[in-house]
Amino acid sequence: MATHSISIGVAGAAAAALLLSGCATVSPERESALDQARTAVQHLEAQPTAAQTAGKALHDARDALGAAETAERAHKSNEEVIHLAYLARRDAEVGEAIIAETAARETIAQAQAQRERVLLEAREREAAMARQQAQQSQQQAQQSQQQAQQSQQQAQQSQQQAQQSQQQAQEAQQQAREAQQELEAMRAKQTDRGMMLTLGNVLFDSGGATLKPGADELVSRLSQFMQSHPDIKVRIEGHTDSIGSDSYNEALSQRRAESVASALENRGISAARIQAVGRGKVAPVAGNDTPAGRQQNRRVEIIFSDAQGRFAGS
Repeated sequence: MATHSISIGVAGAAAAALLLSGCATVSPERESALDQARTAVQHLEAQPTAAQTAGKALHDARDALGAAETAERAHKSNEEVIHLAYLARRDAEVGEAIIAETAARETIAQAQAQRERVLLEAREREAAMARQQAQQSQQQAQQSQQQAQQSQQQAQQSQQQAQQSQQQAQEAQQQAREAQQELEAMRAKQTDRGMMLTLGNVLFDSGGATLKPGADELVSRLSQFMQSHPDIKVRIEGHTDSIGSDSYNEALSQRRAESVASALENRGISAARIQAVGRGKVAPVAGNDTPAGRQQNRRVEIIFSDAQGRFAGS
């Protein structure tokens, strides 16, 4: 009986020692699993967007880690602690993946938005360039149209000017014909110096330069002709015979030319249209050895310009 009691006591002591020995032993795998779980959860918690982006995964990871640490403190089996630590690490990794995926989506969305902005800006630039080119084309078209209208107006003006010039030329020719007819009616003749009217010395007393009353009709006809043809000018040349000195004859011929000029001016003809020249005896038209010849040389010649006021040879 005593021997049996001793055997039971020894066996119980051995069992208790075995139990204490098992609880005190912690495997390296268990410690590693817990460290990895803590590190994973801490890394997830350190993410700025963890709570907003991966809130459920973070919550599950914390719960699993807490359960693993509770099991560790309660000296639960290695298998249970490792399993709970695994769940904590897995939930933390899921959270990390969710954060990475969300960040990737945001990056893609930003890239897409940037692409759309670039495309929109490019389209706006193209549209602006197209509008500018359209405006330039429209302006060029308007300028071309204006130039065409101006060219047409210039052509019309040129045509009108040509018609006016032709009409003026015709009128000038008609006036020239009429002027020549009127001069011919006054017995003017065509010479190499132009139309010329010769007035004999019957207009003046012998040796005098005052016009006789009989010259009034001829001077009146001459002034009327010049009033009808305001562009025509006259050159009045006085001539004498060879009797007398050169200075006397030059002065006499000059006074006679000026007398005719003054008579025209008194009848309203501008002095700017009249030239009075004394030629003396240097241009006879007949011999001075007979009375008849000397009478022909004593004369006044009126030379007429053309319709533009030009004298032949000038």
